Parts: sequence; structure tokens; C-alpha cells
Amino acid sequence: MKLFQVVGRKAPTPTDPNPSAYRMKLFAANEVLARSRFWYFMHQMRKMKKTTGEILDVNEITEKNTRYVKNYGFWLKYNSRSGIHNMYREYRDTNLNAAIDTLYNDMAGRHRSRNRSIQVIKTAVVAPKDCKRDSTLQFHDSKIKFPLPHRILRPSSKSLRTKFSTVRGNTHFN
Repeated sequence: MKLFQVVGRKAPTPTDPNPSAYRMKLFAANEVLARSRFWYFMHQMRKMKKTTGEILDVNEITEKNTRYVKNYGFWLKYNSRSGIHNMYREYRDTNLNAAIDTLYNDMAGRHRSRNRSIQVIKTAVVAPKDCKRDSTLQFHDSKIKFPLPHRILRPSSKSLRTKFSTVRGNTHFN
């Protein structure tokens, strides 16, 4: 998924030669789907549809700095088999697009929801003190460690590598 900014408006008419433009940020796989989602939401919110409007601009929005991990908060609405639900979710990732991919995969796994039934209302970078979910809070420890319990020793050069060994390999080191 990528983040797109779509700008559109109602087509100019003699009675309204300069209609107001609307800007929307959308998550979509490509530009064509972003345009389609724009018209889907505009038809819900305003009395506009593709035949009576025009798209002025479509841009993909990328993040400037993706070198460190941030906490992302998502406010969303999704349709399930039983009704419409509002939800807040948190994920840790280096950029927004990767976090939204995690969101869609997580929603598919936990709630069996499809991409088309999820509507992201708002996204934000959440400060560590404002995080609520245990899945993100567990990574805020300054003394966190990621041990490597079962490592396989590799030979230092290709000449020391053998196809068969007389001893069983040891993968557990203290």
C-alpha cells in the first residue's frame, strides 16, 4: 500500500465556473485505485461522482526519514459481518506505508476484513508516553535485548567448509 494525495472537484458549469476543490489522502496499491477510492468517498460525503467531477492532481506521498522506528497510531472504521466498527490500533515500523501493510494484514488475520472494507480515518506518529497497546509498549524498555539462542557457526573461508562432518553441530552457546 502507498499513500496518495488526490485533489478533485466538481466539473465547472456556467452556473458555477470555479467550484471548490477537495483534497484527500488515501492508501491504495496504485494510482488507479486511489482515484477510484477518491470518488467512492466523495460520493458518500458530497453530491459528487466521477461523471460530474474531475480529478486535478494525484501525488504519491513518501516519508523523508525512514531510518528509525516510530510508533504509528491508526483510527479506522471497518465493515464486518455483524456491522460497522470503529477501532484504534498501534504499530511500530520505520515508515507509514509498511505500518499500513501490517495493519491490513493484521485486520485480515484477526477480523477477516478485506482491504475494501477498511477505511482509515486518521494516522499519527504517537509519542512513546502516549502509546496504549501492550504490543508497542513492550518495545519501549531501554534495556531491551534480543538474544540469538541457536546460532549456526559458519566456516571463516570456503576452503574450511566440508560436506560431511564427523561431529554433530553445536548450535547452543552460553
